[in-house]
Formats: sequence, C-alpha cells, structure tokens
Amino acid sequence: MILALLQARLSSTRLPGKVLLPLAGAPLLLRQIERVRRARQIDQIVVATSLEASDDRLVQVLEEAGVAVHRGPLADVLARFLGALEVWPADHVVRLTGDCPLIDPEVIDATIDLHLTQNADYTHNRYDPSGYPKGQDVEVIAAAALRRTAAEDHSPEAREHVTWAVRNGPDRYRVARLDPPVDEGQVRWTVDTGDDYEFVRRVYEGLYPGNPAFSSDDVRAFVRARPELTSFGGAPRL
Repeated sequence: MILALLQARLSSTRLPGKVLLPLAGAPLLLRQIERVRRARQIDQIVVATSLEASDDRLVQVLEEAGVAVHRGPLADVLARFLGALEVWPADHVVRLTGDCPLIDPEVIDATIDLHLTQNADYTHNRYDPSGYPKGQDVEVIAAAALRRTAAEDHSPEAREHVTWAVRNGPDRYRVARLDPPVDEGQVRWTVDTGDDYEFVRRVYEGLYPGNPAFSSDDVRAFVRARPELTSFGGAPRL
C-alpha cells in the first residue's frame, strides 16, 4: 500500500493562497492532483493541511472535489503525516508539496520503483542544487522509517520538513536517490512567487487545452519555442 500525502496550506508567506490560484479553469492544487492520479504506483492520495481556520476554504474546495483530507498542526507537518498514516495505513508514503502543478507521474513512479527495488528506507530525486527540476520533487519513505524518525527526532527541522532526519542520516537509514538523465536541478517549475505562477499559468494555457496529460518533454519543447520563458522572472525554466 502506497499513500501519497500532499502537504498544503493557504498561509504561505511569499504567495498566500497559491494552492487555490486558477490554472486552466481549476485550482492549482486540483490540477496537481490530476497529474498525481496518473501515477501507477500510488494507491491513495490525501492532502495534509492544518487545523487553522485559514485552511477551512482549502478543505471545502478539496472535499467538494472528492479529495481526501487530513488536518493536523500547522507547524508540525510530521504530526500531520503520522495522523494521516493512522487513518490510511500504508507501507510507504510519498511526500509531495502542493505547489508543484508540473509534477510528472512518470517521475513519481520511477522514484517509487527505485525505492522498492533498493528496499530503501527513504528515496528522493533531488538534492539542492542538483537533480530533477524544482517542482518535480518526489520523496518516498517507508512507514516504519517515518514512525521511527518521529519517535527519535524532535528538532524543529524534523517536525517541519518531515523527512529531514532520514535524509540527513545515511548512517542510520538506507537512502537511495533517483538521478535524472540530465541534471536540471537549477530549473524552477515550482510555484513560490508571482513569477513562478505566471510561468506555470502560461504553460498550462499553452498545453492543457490540447492535451491535459502533457508531459515534461512537452513542457521543455513549449519553453524552447518561447525564448521569453527560458529565464522567466530571472529564474532558469529550462
């Protein structure tokens, strides 16, 4: 059983409410979930958000769309993940962040495949500043390792970043990494700023109407054909 947990909230500081910004006629987070659902290896998708009133609107949107939701402490994201794991028991958890509407289901599956093949405690596909584009981050952690780190590591970093202690403990955990064919670690496909959102909006505007299941290669070809997008907002996009 493989559980995908997308952490999301409306109180992001750089671009508040970003997960509900419109993309091709639907909230950004729902467009991302649409893509995650194409991953073959995922059995259940749950959005892990906070108990704060500021996230009530997010929960309403998700529930109306038929998306499972778990609520927990705003600052303790690890506690949110553990709570969700109690409700939806799984052998492995895929950690995703809800600001990545260009996430690639094939990359998700490849990361999970490597994790299972290597019998790893934790598998990831980027280590700043290298790996897949920022915005295609995928982390897979065995449920047993997640529970262990929660019991043993109580630092603010571990509670906020969920996999922090496992990622930084190769002497204590079996860690694997999926490397891309070409290093694109500097490329920004995530949504943290207004410029990021405008870039992603243009990609969706150009690709989604003709092919809602557009691929990463489609994104690359689209950006190459539009030189103004290659460094949109001063960030590398290709």
